Amino acid sequence: MKYSIITAAIVSTLVWSTAGTTRLAAQTPAPARVPRTADGHPDLSGVWWRGADVGGRTPSGGSVTAPAGGRGATPPPTFASLYQPSAMAKAKTLSDKDDPALGCVNTAFGTLNVSLFDVGAVGQIVQTPKFVVMLTETYNSFQIIPTDGRPHRDSVPPSNRGDAIGRWEGDTLVVDKTNFTDTSWISAEGRVSFHSDALHIVERYRRVDANTLEIEATLEDPKVLTKPWVVPKQTLVLAPFDQIMELACSNETQSLVEGAAKQNSAKN
Repeated sequence: MKYSIITAAIVSTLVWSTAGTTRLAAQTPAPARVPRTADGHPDLSGVWWRGADVGGRTPSGGSVTAPAGGRGATPPPTFASLYQPSAMAKAKTLSDKDDPALGCVNTAFGTLNVSLFDVGAVGQIVQTPKFVVMLTETYNSFQIIPTDGRPHRDSVPPSNRGDAIGRWEGDTLVVDKTNFTDTSWISAEGRVSFHSDALHIVERYRRVDANTLEIEATLEDPKVLTKPWVVPKQTLVLAPFDQIMELACSNETQSLVEGAAKQNSAKN
C-alpha cells in the first residue's frame, strides 16, 4: 500500500510539473517569423543598427562603439594587425591626418566592422527581386547588389566600396566584392587601415528572426595581409524607424583635417 501511495504522489507531482511547464511555454511568446519575399527568400529590408546611434547606449547599457569581447578579454584581430612587415612599416608613417575619410572618402568596409554602416552606426536595406540595395546614413553611400546570377562587371572603374554581386545559399545572402581602389581605408577615425587594389570581401547576411540580422565577413588582401581577416560576427537589430537620414560630408571636414595635422605636429 505504501508503494502505491508513494507512486501516486510522484505521478501527481509529475503531472502538475508538466502542466506548469506547458502553461509557461504557452505564456512565452514565440519569436516572430522571418518575413519573406514573394520568391521565398528572407526579406532583409529594414533599418538596422546595434540598438543606438553613435554616442548612444544600447538597451543592455553597452556602448555602440565598445570593442567585442568585454572587459579583460583578448581583443579580436583587426585588419591592420595582420599586415605584412612591409605594410606594417608603411602604417607607422601614417596618422590621423592621412585618414581619407576626413576628405569625405568612403571606407572600403566600415569603422564598426559593418560595411552597411561605413563610418556611422545606422544603415538601411531595400530588397527587390533582382537587387539588394544597401544605404548608409553617412556620406550618402550606397551599394547595389544584383542577385540574379550576373557576374562581376569588368567595364567599370575601381571604387571605394568595390563592385558587389550576391547569391543565396539557402536563407543566407552571400555578397562578393572586388574591384576596389587603393585610396580608401578599411575603417576611419584615424585608425590606419590602408589596403591594396587586391582587396576581396565576402559577406554573409542571415536574418535570424523578425528583429535580428547576423553578418559575417572575411577580407582578403594578399598584397598587404599575412592571412585573411575573419571579422567577428556582428549582430544588428531592427531600428524603431523605417527611414535613415542624410548625414552628408562637406568641405567643413577640412577643418578637421587641419586640426588633425596641427595635433600631429604638436606631438612631433
